[in-house]
Amino acid sequence: MTDTSQRPRPLRVLAAMSGGVDSAVAAARAAEAGHDVTGVHLALSANPQSFRTGARGCCTIEDSRDARRAADVIGIPFYVWDLADRFREDVVEDFIAEYEAGRTPNPCLRCNEKIKFAALLDKALALGFDAVCTGHYAKVIVHDDGTRELHRASDMAKDQSYVLGVLDEKQLAHALFPLGDTVTTKDEIRAEAERRGLSVAKKPDSHDICFIADGDTQGFLAGRLGKAEGDIVDESGTVLGTHEGAYGYTIGQRKGLRIGTPAPDGKPRYVLDISPVNNTVTVGPAAALDVDGLTAIKPRWCGAAPTGPGAYTAQLRAHGGETAVTAELVDGELRVLFGEPVRGVAPGQAIVLYDGTRVVGSATIATTTRAKASAV
Repeated sequence: MTDTSQRPRPLRVLAAMSGGVDSAVAAARAAEAGHDVTGVHLALSANPQSFRTGARGCCTIEDSRDARRAADVIGIPFYVWDLADRFREDVVEDFIAEYEAGRTPNPCLRCNEKIKFAALLDKALALGFDAVCTGHYAKVIVHDDGTRELHRASDMAKDQSYVLGVLDEKQLAHALFPLGDTVTTKDEIRAEAERRGLSVAKKPDSHDICFIADGDTQGFLAGRLGKAEGDIVDESGTVLGTHEGAYGYTIGQRKGLRIGTPAPDGKPRYVLDISPVNNTVTVGPAAALDVDGLTAIKPRWCGAAPTGPGAYTAQLRAHGGETAVTAELVDGELRVLFGEPVRGVAPGQAIVLYDGTRVVGSATIATTTRAKASAV
């Protein structure tokens, strides 16, 4: 098996350059490997000043300028492509609709699926490019028969395969991740950028949602969905307080509940369920967050779909650990049982299955089953 970054023939590569250090170094490595590289920055807002500012590495005017300067240093052509309408429809509106329905979406995963490896890749292939290059930390492995697999990055501390689990084999055939084999600290990546003369070497990483400028997700949602007062109740249905919109809460949330009455045992309470139907938020003890199974919909496989039940490990959030599971695809729906109860799993999040370091596929969590109670 060989990594796609080691293909013998040079490729026509479109490097997605966010304006951050990772994508700049990835583009530089692709060019250094002999590929014919063109840089592109994606304009994802009709009004870029409304997106996050402060040189955080995504989506703003300053990020576009940083990406252009990096491309100039690398010595590659550079363009800005306007995908604002597609981004609004497929990522921002999806984000709002998911919260309105009581679910917790992952907009970065959706952006990879719908923008970087759908809209961008489709346009790249139509223009004659062979591959899209990004600064993600993950690896594509090619077998002798030409089939491809997505694997975790060599450095687990930086692995980003979770947000790439939505890619299918066709998309993997045109994906290039030059940082995937890097076993270095982020400081060493920055040092490499500095050696290459890239001005983004010391630029802070991006961690927040790019289209929420001030980081206030609840305020962002309230501005688009309006206030809708409802009850906060305990598991017996007793009203403990009120809220201004159920969409402002997530499963497992502890802070910001604004419940004046303490729990009988004096311990903290957490959000257990969000019901948009009757606009209620149910809270309870931490133990009630434990689930032993789930169902997930809209599965996407990084290769052939698995047949029959199988043993895997699963990752349930971008920066979470792995847990042992058994999973089976039944009538197009993924049914998962955990080896041990896990806590705080929210509908709308992605579950990504792994076989060792290989990404098997991803699906969207629809329902969970309480470890010692009824389904949430």
